[in-house]
Amino acid sequence: MIFKNLVFYRLPGDWSISAAELEQMLAARTLQPCGPFDMTSRGWVPVTHGGRLLHTVNQQYMIALGVDDKILPASVIRQIAQERADVLAQEQGFPVGRKQMRDLRHRVADELRARALTRRRVTRAWIDPIAGWFAVDASGLPRAEMVVDELRETLGSFAPLPIPTERSPQAAMASWLAHGDAPQRFSIDDDLELQSADKVKAIIRYTRHPLDGKEIRGHLNAGKYPTRLGLTWNDRVSFVLTDKIQVKRLDFLDMNKDEAQGDTVDPAEQFDIDFAVMAGELAQLLKDLTAVLAGEQGAWTGAVAAQRMVEPRVIAGNMQISTHGGPDTLN
Repeated sequence: MIFKNLVFYRLPGDWSISAAELEQMLAARTLQPCGPFDMTSRGWVPVTHGGRLLHTVNQQYMIALGVDDKILPASVIRQIAQERADVLAQEQGFPVGRKQMRDLRHRVADELRARALTRRRVTRAWIDPIAGWFAVDASGLPRAEMVVDELRETLGSFAPLPIPTERSPQAAMASWLAHGDAPQRFSIDDDLELQSADKVKAIIRYTRHPLDGKEIRGHLNAGKYPTRLGLTWNDRVSFVLTDKIQVKRLDFLDMNKDEAQGDTVDPAEQFDIDFAVMAGELAQLLKDLTAVLAGEQGAWTGAVAAQRMVEPRVIAGNMQISTHGGPDTLN
């Protein structure tokens, strides 16, 4: 299971929980089936089918949070309640009142809830006790925070630390675009999202499009700032960095080459190999990424790009740019 997205944090400085202790704590809060009147239930599940709650490889941990949600559309409740209201109106000889209708809907919801189908979502998280990383394979902050909250309740205390930066991700990405290159072992790819700083919030997206031309610098001069930028680290991992310091669309390039060779490996063994490679690559990638965002070894200050952002010009409407044609208005 290779992660596709990352919401990442620093582990608390006092993290000292052993693998055995952590697995024992996870076992005390496993996922339980939803009760008759519960709409959702959450708890820890095995990381792999038939596996353990804590998957460990080379002192790297992976855990998985399962969430069961009952599928009960409000439209179905309203439909059945209305059907019963029509029958009741005929029986009593006058229309159903608002209080009666409300009571009907509550009764229908209780009846259907006990028989509703359940959908399971599993969110995995990676814990690196050596380098001090905690990362959730989630495309947004709410889902990551749900894992953090559950782990806090499981451990009794858990407060991962946000990533410190001396300059905003927007300013850093704007600086890299203005100079046509990224610092250290990063290189700029061909995906970009820009947004204007005015009330209109005009958005321009580039996909599979060169980002080193005057056109991009013109947008920066006009007051737009990057909210997403495609990057490649060390020619080994490509991803999209967001202005929320989140990583999207992770792609481990060397793994793709290995898969293309078609070697036959036991699935369980392949999972361990992939996890070990992923953890090793991500630990170094995140170290380099936080370093350049913190300005520790950045090649540029980003002051020019930051100055450009404080004098936005009004751009009417949202636009989208791709390699298949000119700008199109977004509805």
